Amino acid sequence: MRFPTLLASASSVFFASLVLADGASDVVDLSGSNFKSVVNAEPLILVEFFAPWCGHCKALAPHYEEAATALKDKNIKLAKVDCVDHADLCQEHGVQGYPTLKVFRSGQPTDYTGPRKADGIISYMVKQSLPAVSEVTASNLEEFKHADKLVVVAYVASSTDAPAPQFSATAEKHRDDYLFGLSTDKAAIEAAGVTPPTIVVYRDFDEPQITYPYPIVSADVEEIEKWIKELSIPVFDEVNAENYMIYAQNGKPLAYLFIDPTDSKKDEHLNPVREIALQHKGHINFVWIDAVKFGDHAKALNLVDTKWPAFVIQDLEKQLKFPFDQSKDATPEAIKAWVDAFVAGDLQPQLKSQPIPESQDEAVFTLVGKQFDEVVFDDSKDVFVEFYASWCGHCKRLKPTWDTLGERYNDVKDRLVIAKMEAPENDLPPSVPFRIGGFPTLKFKPAGSRDFIDYDGDRSLESLVAFVEEHAKNSLEPKTAQENETIPRFVDQHHDHDEL
Repeated sequence: MRFPTLLASASSVFFASLVLADGASDVVDLSGSNFKSVVNAEPLILVEFFAPWCGHCKALAPHYEEAATALKDKNIKLAKVDCVDHADLCQEHGVQGYPTLKVFRSGQPTDYTGPRKADGIISYMVKQSLPAVSEVTASNLEEFKHADKLVVVAYVASSTDAPAPQFSATAEKHRDDYLFGLSTDKAAIEAAGVTPPTIVVYRDFDEPQITYPYPIVSADVEEIEKWIKELSIPVFDEVNAENYMIYAQNGKPLAYLFIDPTDSKKDEHLNPVREIALQHKGHINFVWIDAVKFGDHAKALNLVDTKWPAFVIQDLEKQLKFPFDQSKDATPEAIKAWVDAFVAGDLQPQLKSQPIPESQDEAVFTLVGKQFDEVVFDDSKDVFVEFYASWCGHCKRLKPTWDTLGERYNDVKDRLVIAKMEAPENDLPPSVPFRIGGFPTLKFKPAGSRDFIDYDGDRSLESLVAFVEEHAKNSLEPKTAQENETIPRFVDQHHDHDEL
């Protein structure tokens, strides 16, 4: 029975909330004046960037407090930054949503990718405090080689010899991504059949063992991590929620084969695509995906019909989609030709867009993908756009304020456009230098410019108005009645005639 554990957990969270109510806290408050002095001095510290109005932040607070208290005895500190009071500090650290958590090691940040409950935070930070590199000996070599999907082992005569320091630095940077080991044991080196110094990657997919192919003594962190990243991606594998981030972080174009896993001809569809993937290894990543389970993802990639197999290439950096025409059969020959055309730059992305509204009756302009360039890149106008999702709670709370902002500037809509765009239903064109990573996202484009300014302030009407007043290039004063009058007068100085 798990009742005692659950009760203990609930009690600890309740206790933490009482502690917060009393004003006592084991979470360190950070500001611009003490951030560096506190964070840089700690070998390991977790920092939460939050906003007081954020519901997710409020839900996290008691768990964060409980974890801070538990980790205090292990000399691991937790800290927080109020992004309303210290907006510049949060912007400096690239905070785009709340809460954002970052792990700092002697001042160097990495993203926190762990759970948001107390026990999960505690477990994650304890693991972070352990060495990033495990000691490998002859007794544990075989077990260690198969301990994870990808394992990296450096074999060196001494832990101070190159590339051991660079290898350890790489391990610190990627401790959440891969399993790292280091061996100076002669018996282990002999059993591995290698000549030190060298680095070997062991995998449970594709080629199972790969030795570092470049000059090892001069290898630096960037070179080592680039090599490991390339090897971490199979030639052709199933993609799902567990491994998608490997592809997303890699950044290369991603080619999907959507397939029904129950199809009796599944292997007949997969095997030829593997051969195509081999030809483009290092330039395009290839995956297959369960079309039944992830049908919504197919629609997001502009595959609108439930016809499988289906094929699409996604430019992850620009978020552009190149779906193969579903009215045709996605044969291996057709897929190969589609990939070749993509590589040659002969394909045009397919942009999703809602229909252009027949009329614009609201103060806030409803923007769709087909009109983006025309409206946003109109040099004569300042444009302030909210990118939202219909299911987003934060967007729903912002709507009345955003509508009021539109009404405030309704009389100058010929110079300032307050707009909204439903991002999941409208793709951004290639001309746009950014992609949407969260909702709502607010972007301001000044008149006469193609640069966008991020809005990172709070979502009060007063703050939004102040932001517009600061960045608008056009006058925001309504025209007087006399200025609005436009009476054409055509006067011929040599002949009398009636005015038009």
